[in-house]
Amino acid sequence: MAWQNEQYEQDRSVKFSYTKIANLLPQWKKELIWLKDCHSQVLQQSLKDLESAFKNFFQKRADFPKFKKKGLKESFRFPQGCKLEQQNNRLYLPKIGWVRYRNSRDVIGEIKNVTVSQKCGRFFASIQTEFEYEIPTHQGGEIGIDMGVARFATLSSGEYFKPLNAFKTHKGKLAKLQKQLKNKVKFSKNWQKLKDKIGKLHHKIANCRKDFLHKISTQISKNHAVVYVEDLQVLNMSKSAKGATEDHGKNVKQKSGLNRAILDQSWFEFRRQLDYKTQWLGGFLVAVPPQNTSRTCPCCGYTAKENRQTQADFECLECDYTENADVVGALNVLERGRAIVQA
Repeated sequence: MAWQNEQYEQDRSVKFSYTKIANLLPQWKKELIWLKDCHSQVLQQSLKDLESAFKNFFQKRADFPKFKKKGLKESFRFPQGCKLEQQNNRLYLPKIGWVRYRNSRDVIGEIKNVTVSQKCGRFFASIQTEFEYEIPTHQGGEIGIDMGVARFATLSSGEYFKPLNAFKTHKGKLAKLQKQLKNKVKFSKNWQKLKDKIGKLHHKIANCRKDFLHKISTQISKNHAVVYVEDLQVLNMSKSAKGATEDHGKNVKQKSGLNRAILDQSWFEFRRQLDYKTQWLGGFLVAVPPQNTSRTCPCCGYTAKENRQTQADFECLECDYTENADVVGALNVLERGRAIVQA
């Protein structure tokens, strides 16, 4: 990438060429001895990934490619040449040899590539395979889901799931470790040990959250063929309330706490998991506009903010219908979803 940037600075008409840069690899291996330790196809694959990154940038699907930072998302990919012995829990990686692994699930189909990654001192192998899969016919019904903070997800059937709040649970311990880190000499051994400890705690929080989301999304997708969710714009909902220098924001502390709670729920990740899991099982997911879902009466259709007197209670001013506000939101999501599907 550095070489490409230099060429572009000299001549603005220069475009990224995988073939041109791949031909430079033999020369770079002579200049940088440590490159010889890496398999040639791994180096070529990294150039192909860079080519894809530039294409995504020029087609306005992503930002300009950035240099990798040491310690963040460290990984490399073998496009071919890998072998797998599941009965012996062994994986063959070119130029590395046979390595043992802890099997998390059976690998089905033909191996296409293997990505090796490292996080918090642990190595992971992600194996991509290709096989034929017949999509089943889902026999479940349909359900609407209202997302929230007090209740993570409320279904139109009345069932709800309590939030995990993984970050909030470990917030005190994390703050204590980060305070200790400030008193350490930067880049010293004790500083590095403490930094690794903080990284492992962040990893634990992420794993707790992922486990929670996978269990709930699996349960919902197995029991319902059609799932309706709110099309929430989490980025806009979690914006700071500080305001500008001249125009200060209001209730900044309260909004900051709400932002942390919203981000701790991982609503977008939950929706992403629901989307692909329902497709795997023969169902589908529909996103509906979220405006006034918890302020609209599901019986008479009257909409007013006064219908929701408290965070939890809903009482229609027109027909006196009462219900939990989150259940009302889920019922309205269900009706809006049905209207979209039937249109």
